[in-house]
Amino acid sequence: MNDLHAEAERIAAVALAEDGPCDITTDVAVASLLHGEGVLEFRSGGVFAGLVFAHAVARQCDCSVEWQAASGAVVPAGAVVGTVRGRLAAVLRAERPILNLLQRACGIAQATRAFVDALADTRCRVLHTRKTAPGLRALDIDAVLAGGGERHRTDLAHQVMIKDNHWQALRRDGRRLADVLDRARERGVTALYVEVETVAQVEEACAAGATRLLIDNQRPETVHAWGELARRRSAGIEIEATGGITLDNVRAYAEAADFVSVGMLTHGVRAADVALEVRF
Repeated sequence: MNDLHAEAERIAAVALAEDGPCDITTDVAVASLLHGEGVLEFRSGGVFAGLVFAHAVARQCDCSVEWQAASGAVVPAGAVVGTVRGRLAAVLRAERPILNLLQRACGIAQATRAFVDALADTRCRVLHTRKTAPGLRALDIDAVLAGGGERHRTDLAHQVMIKDNHWQALRRDGRRLADVLDRARERGVTALYVEVETVAQVEEACAAGATRLLIDNQRPETVHAWGELARRRSAGIEIEATGGITLDNVRAYAEAADFVSVGMLTHGVRAADVALEVRF
């Protein structure tokens, strides 16, 4: 993943470009030299996130921002989280992109915090997935981190993850998983994740030197049984449960796994209610 601030600048530029080369309504309705400020109200309350990205939008519109809440802070409903200042035309240009990014980020952070709270007093940690909005992965992952989740793989370049389609390709070519993981180690890869769907695959992955097993769409008791088998075969191997995990069942998975990865954190996000009110 690229530097967070560089990604924030890129996302801000794309968000502003979507609104076209000018704001014709503001051009004809607002005096060009009139100054004002926009107060950012977190009306729904919850975990605050997205600050870096909103700040980048404001900066690109030649506005300043004073923040009253930090990323990851739990904010009461109706609280003011920041104030955007500058020429009123610029504040209005920045308004919708800022709100879009904050609403999405806060929604993701709040959903993540609910899972983190559900796993209190367990060793299990909550991870994001790559089921992120196209072009917004940096925002989505930053919001998960703000909610107390942890980082999973952010791209395809740094960790090996053998999944069901890779297994099929290996079988078709008559290749061994151990040889594939050896090739990855030769290229300096240390994170060797393997998705398993059968006990035989658990055994093969452990023998091949996988560092983590992904157990997808299995019941908690299956995750527990396969996890125990894997730990007997390969000391220190990590167990990740994924697929079909909800707030209602995550605790059961947490008893069996080191990690749960939850796609709905980013692909099923419910936007938070954040608004901007102009003052003079």
